[in-house]
Amino acid sequence: MEITTLIIIVIGVIVLILLAVWFLYTRKAGRNGDQLFEDMEGREFEEYCSELLASKGYDNIEMTPASHDYGIDILADRDGISYAIQCKCYSDPVGIKAIQEAYAGKDYYNAMIGVVMTNQDFTRPAREFADKLNILLWDGDYVVNMIREVALPEKKEK
Repeated sequence: MEITTLIIIVIGVIVLILLAVWFLYTRKAGRNGDQLFEDMEGREFEEYCSELLASKGYDNIEMTPASHDYGIDILADRDGISYAIQCKCYSDPVGIKAIQEAYAGKDYYNAMIGVVMTNQDFTRPAREFADKLNILLWDGDYVVNMIREVALPEKKEK
């Protein structure tokens, strides 16, 4: 085998390895939180989100009752701003209903800002509706980035 052929083979193998590493990294970095939270039930996700918010500097964090919560799961403050947060741990994109719940709950709890926080993405109509109603949307990628910023475990140990 010629040296030129050997060099081409070695370069090809290196390129394939680099592509494989890049693919695995971007796949993990770009995925929504659905895989990170696949074993969590709704209330467990809400508790995790409360811990995450505390790690991000939110205070006066209060979880609302598991039922009859008026569409809000977490109340929190940060820098003098009150937040009413609806948490959704879903396997599919979040739709308009969650936006409606956050909007109504924000007013019920007299919060300044309504938020829907999820492990997933949002449907296009949900995004448009949230924009119209001034509801913040924290999708799975946003939540995963929050987790990485504070170095919380991506899953609670059982």
